[in-house]
Amino acid sequence: MQRTTGRGPLVSSQGTGFRNCDILTKMVLRHFFLVLYYLFARHLPRSNASYAFLSESIRYWICKHLFAECGRDVNIEQGAWFGSGQHVRIGDNSGIGINCYMAMATIGKDVRMGPDVILQSGDHVFSERDKPIRLQGYTEPRPIVIEDDVYIGARVIILPGRKIGRGAVIGSGAVVTKDVPEYAVVAGNPARIVKYRGAPRECEG
Repeated sequence: MQRTTGRGPLVSSQGTGFRNCDILTKMVLRHFFLVLYYLFARHLPRSNASYAFLSESIRYWICKHLFAECGRDVNIEQGAWFGSGQHVRIGDNSGIGINCYMAMATIGKDVRMGPDVILQSGDHVFSERDKPIRLQGYTEPRPIVIEDDVYIGARVIILPGRKIGRGAVIGSGAVVTKDVPEYAVVAGNPARIVKYRGAPRECEG
């Protein structure tokens, strides 16, 4: 049915009802999959354990319902935390490492990631000296972009808004404070370029 005025139809109450029902159903399903992931699937064994059984497949199936985009053959490892997943995009044949922490990231294809990686899209505000930091709120989130064929070693920290170029390698324990060029190999805190993949000699600086 439509409510009308002298100028014609205003709104379809039936159509609005269907839309509201559809939105509610999606919200309920999203919350169901979030609970299923954080209370159950996140704690299943890592994918390469001999006793893992269907751990990898279960996490992948759930995350397909949570991520903004989720490619084929994606491996979400044990303990990974990604908030609601609404701001995560990940391409084909990529992985999110054991105990990875992230909230807002775009990850390309064929990306490998070691354990305990942090993709930090936001930070605390601490500019006011006469106010406790806990009361100063947070900075505006800035998404992290990781292009195709990147390898990220264990315990790497990537700071907000950084872009990791195609084919780059981030050495274990590095703290990435600047964008990383394509095919660069970086290491250290702060991360610095030590060479380029395929280059005849190491780079200075």
